[in-house]
Amino acid sequence: MKHKEKTFKGLGVAPGIGIGVAHVREGGAIEVPTYPIPARQVAKECARLEAAVTRARRQIGRLRTKARGMSEAVAEELVYLLDAYFHMLKDSRLVRGAARRITGDRINAEAAVEAEMAEIAKGFAAMDDAYIKARVEDIRALATRLVRNLTKTPVKPWSLVPKGSVVVTGELSPADVAQLDRSRIAGVATTLGGAEGHTAIMARALGLPAVLGVPGLIDGAQPGQPMIVDGDTGHVVVDPSPATLAAYERRHAESVRQARRLARLSKQPAVTRDGTEVLLQANVELPIEMTLVKQAGAAGIGLLRTEFMFMNRDDIPGEDEQYQALRDLIEPMKGQAVTVRTLDVGGEKTSAALMGDFGASASSALGLRGIRMSLARADVFETQFRAILRAADHGHVRILLPMVSTVSEVRRAREILGQAASRLKRRGFSVVDPLPALGTMIEVPGAALAADSLAQVSDFFAIGSNDLTMYTLAIDRGDEQVARLYDPLHPSVLRLIQFSTEAALHARIPVSICGEMAGDPRYTALLLGLGLREFSMVASSIPRVKQRIRNLDLVAADHRARVIMDQVDAGRIATLLDDFNALA
Repeated sequence: MKHKEKTFKGLGVAPGIGIGVAHVREGGAIEVPTYPIPARQVAKECARLEAAVTRARRQIGRLRTKARGMSEAVAEELVYLLDAYFHMLKDSRLVRGAARRITGDRINAEAAVEAEMAEIAKGFAAMDDAYIKARVEDIRALATRLVRNLTKTPVKPWSLVPKGSVVVTGELSPADVAQLDRSRIAGVATTLGGAEGHTAIMARALGLPAVLGVPGLIDGAQPGQPMIVDGDTGHVVVDPSPATLAAYERRHAESVRQARRLARLSKQPAVTRDGTEVLLQANVELPIEMTLVKQAGAAGIGLLRTEFMFMNRDDIPGEDEQYQALRDLIEPMKGQAVTVRTLDVGGEKTSAALMGDFGASASSALGLRGIRMSLARADVFETQFRAILRAADHGHVRILLPMVSTVSEVRRAREILGQAASRLKRRGFSVVDPLPALGTMIEVPGAALAADSLAQVSDFFAIGSNDLTMYTLAIDRGDEQVARLYDPLHPSVLRLIQFSTEAALHARIPVSICGEMAGDPRYTALLLGLGLREFSMVASSIPRVKQRIRNLDLVAADHRARVIMDQVDAGRIATLLDDFNALA
């Protein structure tokens, strides 16, 4: 009888290979009836919803207490996330909208919650940014909890999952992932979820191979079937053939050996064979990533995104809250540089409390976003500066301005920074002297072409290759019709990177690159040849890039970069680079 191996494709969100048996668990989908509520019962139904909210807050309070006793890898981020959930249950569109539906549509509470969740999900699905899209997972986790409370649907404890299981389910909340025992669970596969969600981030922090967003998986996997989760490629194999299983076992063994080899590099310097030192730092999006930053041996944080403090809430965090969050990230770096990027919202990156007054401009990728939004809300900008300045007392801090296109924006930001420092001094706070370096992010073509002018008013540059490529080529990577045209090796993109780097070097200010190019060893030799000596990337990429640097001869990289920059065709550039990488 022919073996009936089945392969499914999803998103590989946490690397590694998990081999085990399927533990199929029906996910968050709960059969919810919809029925009309008589006018006289509306108040009672609203009270049901409020009781479910109150119970959910108690449940999350218990989870917060439990989270504090978990491993460092998950405790800090999970507590932060549960705090956000707690706040959302107090006052959020989900709860307010469900209450309005009960009153206006006169439907039962669980149906009202589901209807409001569906409406919210539609809005998030229309956004271009994967990170912001993924925030709907957090709201859905709350909706599921409310529906469970309203329908009195029990939750099975994760401690009952058999050892050696691959968890197969509809979706997992970050709290669910945090409760998985890595010594018992081989991997995770779900039908819902994305690479930028908190669930994916938690799985990566735990080192748990995970593939999310796998269509048809629940129907295609039976409990107890042998199963493979390939978090590297996004494949899930159900009932693998002996040959497939043997191939994956070999890959798994090799990946373990490779991980050990790379781990040994964590304390080694990033130095080329001919003695040039390169600074490798980490990009940090969420506090949970700090454990990976330490493990990777990062020489600092080259890009700390601050949006996490502003998301999933209907208000703006105050100075004290921002200060505490930043301090908790800066102190563990023990004096290594932390580059804090000021708030980058606008376009597809939403913050309801900030963007509500600006209409369509705030939702346009070419509108009021990044530094433009901050300058339009100078009160919020100064508050963030005050929080950063207070946190700078706890370590080495630099400040990075996003989406800059003009010299005047940098000058105005510096004025507001000075005002923030003066206000803190009047309130009796100590302020670092001199003030933290204020840098410009080069991510729009106008900034790159004006880099020589911007270098005169900036203390450092950080080149954001992702947005620079997108804006230069007018490519939306989220649009499958044009995503194939996104190419960081396009001559125009490389020339803008070269011009920006040379402008910084001429002005004697530091310059780094912090987009995906920085974390891909394929581009390392070319970037070094263009003059870059500082790279910032996701922490997990640091060992591979360090290994590439330690095997490189800088003189040869310089020569190949000069040859590449004489080319006019992206295909020819790719060939020249790949040939060099194969030989070097």
